[in-house]
Amino acid sequence: MQKPGDEKTGKKVTSILITQPKPDTDKSPYYDLAKKFEVSVTFHPFSRLEGLSSREFRKQRVDIPEFTAIIFTGRNAVDHFFRICEEMKIKVSQEMKYFCITEAVALYLQKFILYRKRKVFFSADGTTAGLLEVIGKHKNNEKFILPTTDSAKNEIAQFLIKHNVRYAEATLFRMVPNDVTEVIQAQFDMIVFFSPFSLQTLFEQQPEFQQNDVLIGAFGPSTTKAVEESGLRLDLKAPAPNTPSMVSAIELYLANSVNARPATTEE
Repeated sequence: MQKPGDEKTGKKVTSILITQPKPDTDKSPYYDLAKKFEVSVTFHPFSRLEGLSSREFRKQRVDIPEFTAIIFTGRNAVDHFFRICEEMKIKVSQEMKYFCITEAVALYLQKFILYRKRKVFFSADGTTAGLLEVIGKHKNNEKFILPTTDSAKNEIAQFLIKHNVRYAEATLFRMVPNDVTEVIQAQFDMIVFFSPFSLQTLFEQQPEFQQNDVLIGAFGPSTTKAVEESGLRLDLKAPAPNTPSMVSAIELYLANSVNARPATTEE
């Protein structure tokens, strides 16, 4: 992977595929990136979330009122938790504690609870490590619900197990693949992945996919690991010390790539 300070040796990029939904507004930093470096950015999610029904949830035998705390790593988990509670006519206790991955997720709770009257905690730096630090301060006094997808255990679950924390995983939604055949055939210079499941979708639908000179980006440690284990060449990743976001990682690559010069504006 290219590092800060490297000479401009990267390939020229004119088209980027972001395997996520298109932003709701035109203020996305991806659009700023496209304008600055004169590249086209296409959004096409390789997967989507599908909420479990209340009937499916009941089969897990997770009695929500028995728990005193819940861990949220994203807004989707918040949405589907309260959806399930509403469908099952479960009244969430006012004493429930909420542990969130970022302040933004914590504030999103205002959509469902009286925020100022609830005990809400969040990671100071928005990382899983920061969240685990906060959870660690309460691990002996609470019984946690950990909302998950139908995928394998994550870092938080491993932490809870290691420290003998009372908890239960509650699957609230599943990942479902989207059709990616047409978009892959369009041949992009760079493809950026945000989850291992998206990478799985690619190879399930396009088993003959060859990377060749296509640049591959990955966001998050689990996605990075999935790319490396798949045999693909990883060209850029985030978060990293100098690239906390995927946008910053792409921008760093483009700034150091051959023939990719920031667009100039006339005064």
